[in-house]
Amino acid sequence: MRSDTSKLGFILLLAPLLIWLLTLIILPHVGMFIVSLREKVGIREYETGFANYAVFFNEPLYWNTFARTAYMSITATFLTLLIGFPIAYYIAKLTRGRTKTTLFLMCLIPFWVSELVRTFGWMILLRETGVVSSFLQYAGLTSAPIEFLYNDAAIMTGLVYTSMLFMVVPLVTTLDSLDDSLIEAGYDLGGSSLSILREIVIPHAMPGIVSGCIVVFMLSLGNYLTPILLGGKDSLWFTGLIYSQFITRFNWELGSAFGFLLLGLSSLIVFLALKLSGQSLGKTMGR
Repeated sequence: MRSDTSKLGFILLLAPLLIWLLTLIILPHVGMFIVSLREKVGIREYETGFANYAVFFNEPLYWNTFARTAYMSITATFLTLLIGFPIAYYIAKLTRGRTKTTLFLMCLIPFWVSELVRTFGWMILLRETGVVSSFLQYAGLTSAPIEFLYNDAAIMTGLVYTSMLFMVVPLVTTLDSLDDSLIEAGYDLGGSSLSILREIVIPHAMPGIVSGCIVVFMLSLGNYLTPILLGGKDSLWFTGLIYSQFITRFNWELGSAFGFLLLGLSSLIVFLALKLSGQSLGKTMGR
C-alpha cells in the first residue's frame, strides 16, 4: 500500500513537468516537423516530402548564413568563457562572505531588465551620436562621429554581454566545490600558477565549462534581437531567415524546415564538442 502511495506521489510530482514538456515542447515540434514536410503545389494543395530541406542545401545563401551564424556563436562562446572564467574564479575562490554575494549580484543586475532594453542600451552607447562616439570627439581622438553599430564587432559585444551570466553561474558553482587545499598542495609541490590552472583548476571546472559553453552557444545561435538590432537588417543571422520565412513571406513550410535544421545542426555541433572535450551530458550534469 505504501509503495503504491509513493508511486502515485512521484507521478503527481512529475505531472506538471511532463505536461509542460508535452504541450509546450514536444507537440509544437511535432506539428512544426509535419508542416516542414509539406510542399505547396497549388492553392491549398500540398505534397509530402523533403523538398523544403533540399532548398536549404541547394541555396548557398542559406547554408552560408547558417555557417556564419554557427561560427559567430562559437566565437561568442569562446570569448564569454575567456572573460567569464577569471570572473568566476575570483568570485568563487578569492572572495568571501558579503563581497562574494555582492559580486554575484552584480552579475545578475543586467538581467533585471529584458533583453530588448539591454540591446537598446548598447545601441545608445555605440550609435553614431552615442556616448562612445561623443566621448572620442570630446577627447580629440576623432574629428567626426563614428558609427560602431551594424557590424560583427557590435553583434559580438551584444552576444557576449547577454550570455555572460549563463557562463559565470555554472563556473562559480563548480569552482566553489574545489578544495583550496588541492591548490595549496600544488604550490607546495613547486607548481606554477599556470601548471596548477592546467592540472587542477581546469579539470575540476570542466563540467561547469562544458555546461556553460553549451548554454551560451545555444542561446547565441538562437538569438534574434541582438544580431538584428546591433547588426542591422543585413546581419545575415539564421534566425532572421526563419523570421523572414514565417512573417514576411508567409512560407511556414520552409520556415519550419529551417527551424528543424537549426535544431538538428546545433545539436550536432554540441555533440561533436562533447566528444572532442571528452565530456558527456551525464558528467556535465554532475552524475
